Amino acid sequence: MAGLPADAPLLGKSSGRVKAARRLARRASRAELGLFLAEGPQAVREALTVPGCVREVFAVAGAADEHPDIRAAAADLPWHLVDDGALASLAETVHPQGLVAVCRFVDRPLDELLSPAGTAPRLLAVCADVRDPGNAGTVIRCADAAGADGVVLAGSSVDPYNGKTVRATVGSLFHLPLALGGDPRDAVRRLKEAGLTVLAADGVGETDLDAAEERGLLQRPTAWLFGNEAWGLPDDLAALADHRVSIPIHGRAESLNLATAAAVCLYSSARVHRRADRG
Repeated sequence: MAGLPADAPLLGKSSGRVKAARRLARRASRAELGLFLAEGPQAVREALTVPGCVREVFAVAGAADEHPDIRAAAADLPWHLVDDGALASLAETVHPQGLVAVCRFVDRPLDELLSPAGTAPRLLAVCADVRDPGNAGTVIRCADAAGADGVVLAGSSVDPYNGKTVRATVGSLFHLPLALGGDPRDAVRRLKEAGLTVLAADGVGETDLDAAEERGLLQRPTAWLFGNEAWGLPDDLAALADHRVSIPIHGRAESLNLATAAAVCLYSSARVHRRADRG
């Protein structure tokens, strides 16, 4: 691993490099440059597993010693030593963890997600007009944990490169394919054309999750469709799905929040698929 020169400059928040990176806090700048910020050692570590994703790293003194694996993985990348004020200007958290990386966008076209070079997708999560960055990031994390083959953010869903969204994925943004699907109605049609059964997570669905499993619906290659946090799925969009599926509420809770509902649905499908794989 190449070390840092003994006289490596310590950049402050007025440095040109720091100012350039700080502009990525704005969505317009991210969209123009195709770059975003990943904050904290976990995000930076996972970003470095994607070839060509990380462009440069900003780190406080001591970060290389505290995270030698990250420094080794970034040995061929620009590694800028910054003071605490500079790092704070790049981070969005109250207590920054010493590392921020500039990364390139990782999303891909929906057609590429549906027609991969290898095995066709068997389980996808589709978010339609999901506005809350924490929810969107958590759905990506849940999809990754369940072994899904990708996530689609459609309609007016939140920018996946929003700092809060990136943090909420806890590195999962760099683990599984992500597509920005445009109009959710068009996305649903394309998913069905690709051979996926589209199941709309809907509190007033015609079948519940238990019945869907008993009927064999979860055995098929599936795209789960999730709606907005406040108003759910519009009727015309839900009607395009093959089935509307509700999650049974056995206690007195009024409903489940979006991220929890996504976790339940994705894990239910994943369990059925793995059971079928075991024969």
